[in-house]
Amino acid sequence: MQDIKEIWKQAVAAALTELAQQNGIVDIIRAEQVVVEIPPKPELGDLGIPMFPFAKVLRKGPPQIAQAVAERLSSSGNAQWGTVAAEGPYVNIRLEKAAVTKQILQAVLEHPEDFERPQSLKNRKIMVEFSSPNTNKPLHLGHLRNDVLGESISRILAACGAEVRKVCIINDRGIHICKSMLAYKEFGQGKTPESEGVKSDRFVGDWYVRFHKMSQEDPSAEERAQELLRKWEQGDAETVSLWKQMNSWAVEGIKKTYERTGVSFDQYYFESQTYLKGKEEVLKGLEQGFFYREEDGSVWVDLTADGLDKKVLLRKDGTSLYITQDIGTAIFRHHDWPFERLVYVVGSEQQYHFKVLFKVLEKLGYDWAKNLYHLSYGMVNLPEGKMKSREGTVVDADDLIDSLKAMALQEIKEKNREEAVGDGESVAEKIAVGALHYYLLQVSPTKDMLFNPRESLSFNGNTGPYLQYMGARISSMLRKKAGSLAESGSVKPELLSDEAEWALVKTLSQYPETVSLAASQMDPSIIAAYLYELSKAFSRFYHDCPILNAESADLAATRLALSKAVLEVLKSAMNLVCIPFLDVM
Repeated sequence: MQDIKEIWKQAVAAALTELAQQNGIVDIIRAEQVVVEIPPKPELGDLGIPMFPFAKVLRKGPPQIAQAVAERLSSSGNAQWGTVAAEGPYVNIRLEKAAVTKQILQAVLEHPEDFERPQSLKNRKIMVEFSSPNTNKPLHLGHLRNDVLGESISRILAACGAEVRKVCIINDRGIHICKSMLAYKEFGQGKTPESEGVKSDRFVGDWYVRFHKMSQEDPSAEERAQELLRKWEQGDAETVSLWKQMNSWAVEGIKKTYERTGVSFDQYYFESQTYLKGKEEVLKGLEQGFFYREEDGSVWVDLTADGLDKKVLLRKDGTSLYITQDIGTAIFRHHDWPFERLVYVVGSEQQYHFKVLFKVLEKLGYDWAKNLYHLSYGMVNLPEGKMKSREGTVVDADDLIDSLKAMALQEIKEKNREEAVGDGESVAEKIAVGALHYYLLQVSPTKDMLFNPRESLSFNGNTGPYLQYMGARISSMLRKKAGSLAESGSVKPELLSDEAEWALVKTLSQYPETVSLAASQMDPSIIAAYLYELSKAFSRFYHDCPILNAESADLAATRLALSKAVLEVLKSAMNLVCIPFLDVM
C-alpha cells in the first residue's frame, strides 16, 4: 500500500523545492524533512503540515510559505487524495474519503501481509535477549514483565521486516543455585518434585527460601555456599551431579511457563558454558593493557575517562562475576549469529552494568559493541508491596495466571456463557494471559508499575479482555451475515459518509506507522494504546452505523467489509502484544 501520508509528504517536498528554486535557492527539500501532524480540530482537516522548519531556508514567514505551497498543491495531480488549504503557518489537508477508504479496504483485505508488515527494518539482523532466569526459583511477576516485553518487541521488530533471533541466557551457575543446592543437600533427603507433587521449578525455589531461613540461624551457611561454588568450578563430581539435577528441575519448570504464556526462544545460552570465555577475554585485555590487576589479585577496568567508574572484572580468587559472564556470552552470540544489533531486555537497576559492559567490549576491539542496546524497564509490584525471592514473598507466575484464570472462569459462569464459549477452561486461560500481558505492556517500559489482578480482568475499559471481547463481537457478527443484506450487496466505499465510519478508516490507516513507531522507540505500549483507540472507534461505529441491517444491501456490504478490516488489524496488533485472540467469549 502506498501510504497516504507519504504521498502528501512527497508532494509538499516537491512544492517546497519548486518554491525554493523559483527564489534562486538551490536547496532540495526531501520528503523526510516534512512533518505530518493531526490537526487539533476536525474542521481544520485530516492532516496538518507545519511550515516552520522551512522558514530559514526559504527566507519567508511560515504563513507565506503555507499559502504558496497550498496554491501549488491545489493545482497538482493529487486532487484524488484530497483538498488543500493554508491555515496560518500550516498546510491543512482534507482527505478524499472515498479514495482513502477504498485504498485502506483493499490493502487490509486483499494484501494484509503488506499492510500489517511495514518494511522499516527490512533485512536488519536483530538479536533480542530476554527473560534470563536464575535456576534457583520459578518465574515470578517481575519475570513476566520482562518476558512479555521481550516477546512483544521481537514480534514488533519482525513485523517491520527485521530478521529477529530471540535468545535466553539461563543463569545456571553462581552463588544463587549453590544456596538452593546446599539447603537441599542438608535437608532434601532424596525428595523430588514428583514425590512432593510440586512443579519442578517451584521445588527448587522452595530450597532457596529454605537457605535464607537457614542462613539466619547459621552464620556459616554463606561460606559453605561459596565453598560449593568453588567445588563446582573445580569440577567436583558430587557437586556437579547435584548441580545438574537441580538445574534440570528448574529449567524444565520454567520452560512450561514459557509455553503457557506464548513465549519462545530460538536459542538458549547457559552461563556455565560461556563464563570461561569471558574470563579468557578479561585476561587477554589484561595482557593488552586495557585492564589492570590490584594487589589482592583481582582484575579491574578503569572507565573514569569515559564518565563511568572503576569496575572489578575478576575476583581475587579468580572466579567470574556477572560482568565477566556477560562479556563471554556477547562474544559467543555474535560468533554464532553476526547480528547488527543486540537488544538486552533487563530491569532499570542494571543500567550502569550495561554501560560498563558495552564500553568494555568496545575496549576489547569489538566494533559491533556500538550497536548494543539496553531496553530498560521499571519495577512491577502488587498492591501488597515489593516482592523478595529469598523471603518467599514473590508472586509465582503460574500461581498468578491460575488466579486470573479462576476469576475469568467465574465470570464466564456468572454470565451463563459456558455453553456458548465451549471449552471454558481454555477460554479462561486465554483471557487470563491476555489480561496479564496487556496490563504489563500498556505502561511504557521505563516506568515502574503496580499490577492489580482484578482490575486487569475487567471487561470494560482499557484492558486485554475488553480487546478480546471486541474481536469476539466482530467474529460473531461475521458468523451471522448469512441471509443478511450484506450478502447480496457490493462494496462501495463512497457510501461511507458517517463521521464514525471515517474516524474508523483513519484509525485503520495509522496502523503501519504505529508499528514502525513502536519498533523505533522499542515500546510496545504504543501498540497497546493503538489497540484501545481502534476498539473505541469500532465501538462508536457499531453503535452509530447499523451493519447487517443497514439501509441498503450495498451499504451493509461496505460496512461489513470495514468490520472485516478492523478484525484483521485487531488480530495482528493483538498478536504483537501477545494477547490471545478469541472468536467467542
